[in-house]
Amino acid sequence: MTLLSDVAGLTAADVVHRRLSNLPVSVTVGEMREYFAASSSRRLAVLVDGDRYAGSIAAATLTDEIDAAAPAADYASHEPTIDPRASAVAARDLALAQPSRRLPVVDDAGTLVGIVAIDQQLERFCGA
Repeated sequence: MTLLSDVAGLTAADVVHRRLSNLPVSVTVGEMREYFAASSSRRLAVLVDGDRYAGSIAAATLTDEIDAAAPAADYASHEPTIDPRASAVAARDLALAQPSRRLPVVDDAGTLVGIVAIDQQLERFCGA
């Protein structure tokens, strides 16, 4: 894994998580809760429509008051994201500014390239 301090000359695409899991934009809040419950490392769910980025949802967003049958996309955010050509420094800093320590990487066409993920110790990029 790449250290957060070893990013000189790298781009956001260079530090994306290699094994990205995502969910279809049609997923419900209940299915999203199950997704988060399956692994404590899941801090941000990424929604896609085919290969196009459709938004992301942090686990804390899905409070108990929200109906499990509701479309999860209704609670998705479309920002922040970062372009794959952006510097790894910018990607690192923006990911660290998120409570989830996760940042979707999306190209100009709206295609999800991957996700920048920071480990729990705040030392390394996950999966990069």
